[in-house]
Amino acid sequence: MPGQARQPRRTQAARSPSALEAAGGGGGVHDVYFVFRNPTAGPADALLLLTHVEFKPGAGAAPNAPGGGGIPAGFTRIFNGTDLSGWHVSRTTHHGTTPDVRVEDGAIVLRQRPYGQGGLLLSDRKYRNFELYLEARPDWGTNGGIFFRSSESGTAYQVELVGGGGRGTGDLFGEMLHVVTGARAAGQQAAWKQDDWNAFRLRVTGDAPRVTLWINGVQMYDVQTARNDLIADATEGYIAFQAHWSATAGPVAGSFDLSDSWKPGAAHRFRNVAIRELP
Repeated sequence: MPGQARQPRRTQAARSPSALEAAGGGGGVHDVYFVFRNPTAGPADALLLLTHVEFKPGAGAAPNAPGGGGIPAGFTRIFNGTDLSGWHVSRTTHHGTTPDVRVEDGAIVLRQRPYGQGGLLLSDRKYRNFELYLEARPDWGTNGGIFFRSSESGTAYQVELVGGGGRGTGDLFGEMLHVVTGARAAGQQAAWKQDDWNAFRLRVTGDAPRVTLWINGVQMYDVQTARNDLIADATEGYIAFQAHWSATAGPVAGSFDLSDSWKPGAAHRFRNVAIRELP
């Protein structure tokens, strides 16, 4: 009948193996294209009636990991999203030896236990040259760090992690280590996503390490250190996550004030932790 709208005909998406599938899958973020064909559709027919799209994590995604699949291609998970296999708590660090470390909703979660005593969670393996990828969500009112080339007791290079992405987050310096060449993450506050997960990508190469850091894809710095600052010129060490100790719940006159380094009940969370070892 003239002027009557024609009903769209049902059609299916023509699907063929993509280059990604042919290569055996892969992690990371990729463009996805849908191609629809309906050779019987007329000029006035609707080619497609799309009701919903659902994406599911592939076989390489950690079970129950929020936002699984954010890991770049070519990286290997060193946290399985389920338990702390491959990790251990330091029993020698000055930050404390009894932190509350567990896996919640696919993320490593660090809290003080008891209040005032922090701790250090280390990878079982040591790494030398690598790129590290992870997503972090530190609560407001906390202070900690992402350590690399760390000793068991936490002598290490450190990328600072301040709750809420506060001032200092991303800065490079030493933990129980005098570092000649540090770096400031000058663009961190503009790149930071408040009250959300933030992606860190850290590249470390060389005996005197060249250190490059990106936060949410924005480069913070690319610095060549003047020397190897580690004890006995060590060139490898653990990856570690630090929950800072806090001396008191409030400032004490005449003492070094760390009262704001960790509020009661706060946590640092890490997910999608993966590494790509380099020559």
